Amino acid sequence: MRYLLLLFLVFISHSLFSQNDSLSSSIVNDTARFNMKKIKKSKKTDTLEITIKDYKIISYSRDSTYLDTTLNIHKEYKYNYLRRDDFELMPFSNVGQPYNHLGLDLDRNTLYPTIGSKARHFNYYEVEDISYYNVATPLTDLFFKTTFEQGQLLDAMLTFNTSRRFNLSIGYKGFRSLGKYQWSQVKSGNFKSTANYVTKNGRYRLRAHWTSQEIEGEENGGISNKELQFESKDPDFKDRSRIDVFFTDAENILIGKRYFLEHQYRLLKNETDSARSKSNYLGFGHTFTYESKSYKFQQDAENEFFGDALVSPIGDRANLKTMYNEINAEFSNRTLGVLKASVNLYNYNYFFNSTITTNEGFIPNRLKGEEIAIGAKYKKQIGGFMLHGGIAYNISGELTGNIIDAAASFQINEKNKISASLHSSSRLPDFNFLLYQSDYENYNWYNTQNFEKERLSSLQFNLESQVWGNISAKYTTTDHYTYFTSLANDEQAEANLENAYIKPFQEANSVNYLKVKYFKEFRFGDWALSNTFMYQNVTQDNEVLNLPTFVTRNTLYFTKHVFKKAMFLQTGITFKYFSSYNMDAYNPLLAEFYTQNREELGAFPLLDFFINAKVRTARIYLKAEHFNSSFSGNTFYAAPDYPYRDFVIRFGLVWNFFY
Repeated sequence: MRYLLLLFLVFISHSLFSQNDSLSSSIVNDTARFNMKKIKKSKKTDTLEITIKDYKIISYSRDSTYLDTTLNIHKEYKYNYLRRDDFELMPFSNVGQPYNHLGLDLDRNTLYPTIGSKARHFNYYEVEDISYYNVATPLTDLFFKTTFEQGQLLDAMLTFNTSRRFNLSIGYKGFRSLGKYQWSQVKSGNFKSTANYVTKNGRYRLRAHWTSQEIEGEENGGISNKELQFESKDPDFKDRSRIDVFFTDAENILIGKRYFLEHQYRLLKNETDSARSKSNYLGFGHTFTYESKSYKFQQDAENEFFGDALVSPIGDRANLKTMYNEINAEFSNRTLGVLKASVNLYNYNYFFNSTITTNEGFIPNRLKGEEIAIGAKYKKQIGGFMLHGGIAYNISGELTGNIIDAAASFQINEKNKISASLHSSSRLPDFNFLLYQSDYENYNWYNTQNFEKERLSSLQFNLESQVWGNISAKYTTTDHYTYFTSLANDEQAEANLENAYIKPFQEANSVNYLKVKYFKEFRFGDWALSNTFMYQNVTQDNEVLNLPTFVTRNTLYFTKHVFKKAMFLQTGITFKYFSSYNMDAYNPLLAEFYTQNREELGAFPLLDFFINAKVRTARIYLKAEHFNSSFSGNTFYAAPDYPYRDFVIRFGLVWNFFY
């Protein structure tokens, strides 16, 4: 059924594109800023004059942009599996495999713990990742990119309206990639459907979405003889499928379904959703979310890589079902700003199929309960200042404490803007730190009584300047930092048994983390040099949070209109480098990274050459990834025992169809 849906979207897209091309002549701007420009009727032809600004994309936080069909360096950085800039991430060899972290943002945007298994969540659509649309005519967005052996990546979305007040969208992101190494195939399907509606008088507003997602990956434990088969450059192993791996019979699967509804009724009509509105209104709203997730690890037979097994074959499964209800009231006044107060009820049920008794004691199979929290949000525009903040406080339940956010920004002039933000939060770590059960003996624990709430505070400053560049500085301090690590001794680690002794821990002392990031582009006619630098410093008594001190990405590229301006060409070279550090190791049973301090990795260059082109609303991409791999030495790892990808040429496109 998933492929039938893809074919349906493709056929619809082509049919829409082939029916009428009148819109292309009316699209007059390629820009990514939102403007409340209305559709007008032509006095001469009495037909609608539609511009690109009439295709609006609305985020979860209700920030609006419109469809951007330009080709720029930021589009090049986002042309990847995640469709976002992966500067602070280090991908594994195959598309869809986990990403190691080169930088972190420890702030939390939700009150409650998640199921965990974070390494399988990079491509999982959370509530905050869903966008809604307001379009003048049907619009299709097609994303295609080649993968590694026997597979492709396609992300297709169709949005349309039945009226100017009711918009629908349907999308599917599916891919399969065999990979270059043994037993490293990854495949996934992410379905999403959205709806948003506003009544004619603007008083009642509704938006909803439904998602169904499945992300499945084969796990091989990494390469088992890296010195002789990988790092030695032995030509017999140039074919990476001949390199030995730890096992070829395991896989993990993340499955999730979610239903989301948010609606509001306003007693007085207002003209906009922003804090600049000159209208007064009082609105009452309700938000509902129901989500079920399951994470499974399966292996045909026990393997000493994970220690002793209780039964064989291995079939671990963690489940989480949550239901969130919020009732809120929102008041807007041109003098006071926008104030929103809420109360929410959160039901959770995290469970396994049976209880277990080990040498360490009884381990239950369930964490279940209710949480009640109250909250408030505020937003106000005062001249050039924009103020906004929020607070949520738990009044019943054990999972969480509070979240406090405050931010202020000031538009100095058209070219310069400064902002500052503050974050503070307290909550228990993710569920897989608190309770876990496995058919492997060592992977069973129950920590609700001895794990404390993680407390986190951060302060951030930003300068966005068209003259000086964009710079951000963020300082974070956290108490009771929770992490996975291995208790294996040197002899056990030498025998590749680190994963047999993985356990969750909390750091007793504070961990302080400073991150400074700078972006600046220099232009010289048709040439440009785009630079992103990041400096990080972690102050800690024990090495529990490891990150590179320095990360840089520099792109020298050329842009020009060619063929009588029928095509816009972009070509260049990107250089990426990060300093060596104790890179986190990957555990496939938990789908989590864990702290290790035995092996430093990094300090190798990554060079990509690209040629991109824009023809009308199509952007075409061709990239030679990591073309320096054959002459820079086989020391490029994404995690211990997991190499980064070799030189490969990949291509694809992003194409928007209008009707």
